[in-house]
Amino acid sequence: MTIYNEQLSQYIIDLFAQEDQTLKRVRLDSPKLGLPDISVTPEEGRFLQFLVLVIRAHKALEIGTLGGYSGIWIARGLAPGGRLITLEKEPQHAHIAQTHFDAAGVSDRVEIQVGETYILLEQLLAEAPFDFIFIDADKESNPAYLDWAIEQTRIGGVIAVHNAFRGGKVADLRQVDDQSQKMRKFNSQVASDPRLVSTIFPAGDGTVLAVKIA
Repeated sequence: MTIYNEQLSQYIIDLFAQEDQTLKRVRLDSPKLGLPDISVTPEEGRFLQFLVLVIRAHKALEIGTLGGYSGIWIARGLAPGGRLITLEKEPQHAHIAQTHFDAAGVSDRVEIQVGETYILLEQLLAEAPFDFIFIDADKESNPAYLDWAIEQTRIGGVIAVHNAFRGGKVADLRQVDDQSQKMRKFNSQVASDPRLVSTIFPAGDGTVLAVKIA
């Protein structure tokens, strides 16, 4: 029987995913600065760091910088000499994220690129293959981002995509709104792709996880 709930979430945070003062400030201050309050949770951030450490990632890519909260977790997991490239469409978001990366002491290993995502991805082909890719941007583009990520990730690399649950709606077939149906279709796309071994990490709003095997 599944019993994961907010109490257990807090237990994980208290034991494994305690934020330092900088991370806490980034998470709490970003909405006050006008950014959407949609950052990953602390235990999700810790899990991203864990994944990056496990695969000894040197080259990571994040699609959707927001305030830099998830980027800090990822950057802190990189192997020595590693680098995170993070893409952000909104210049103001990128500016705020840069101040947060500076405060967290990771700006030496993080590069923010600002502009239209598809254009930036085209320019990043020369950087491939990546060890780790985290997708947390406009959900409409998830299928296209996934296709790009599979092609540009090394064998054994990890692709993570946030908001797999869409607030729990994906598991309730009575929810027939456009966003829920698109996320169900996307999750099925990942699950059925023979190039991937995949699952969902069920903390927060759920994160699709895939290891490239072919």
